[in-house]
Amino acid sequence: MREIREVIEGRAARLGQGDVRGFLAYSAPEVVTYSLAPPLGERVDSSDPLPMEQWLATFEAPPRREVTQLEITADGDVAFATSIDSMSATPKGTTDAFTLWYRVTLGLRRIDGRWLVVHEHESVPFLMDGSFAAATDLEP
Repeated sequence: MREIREVIEGRAARLGQGDVRGFLAYSAPEVVTYSLAPPLGERVDSSDPLPMEQWLATFEAPPRREVTQLEITADGDVAFATSIDSMSATPKGTTDAFTLWYRVTLGLRRIDGRWLVVHEHESVPFLMDGSFAAATDLEP
């Protein structure tokens, strides 16, 4: 479980450093993602740093990611982890920083002796009052 925790915390650290290749090194060659941004889901080629580099370029500095309430379950060469994470950043061209708390579920596999992310699901709850607005003001 320590190795899996290191993968998850290592990804967060690399993101905060803007180290795209370092972040992607924790991923299998292909990752199924259900991210906060559209589309609903996709298969991502983790050898291609361009999408992440383009996303990082939308911020004044790399976003800081904090992983909290991390729980890991592993059996053999398969594991999953859940956490409540936050991302803090300032969009390019503004001084208005934000912090967003969201839910994360990761699927990992041990491939050639290394734990790698094969599935990532991020989500925010939405209000059930008919507005369907994302509940971005929640904190743990």
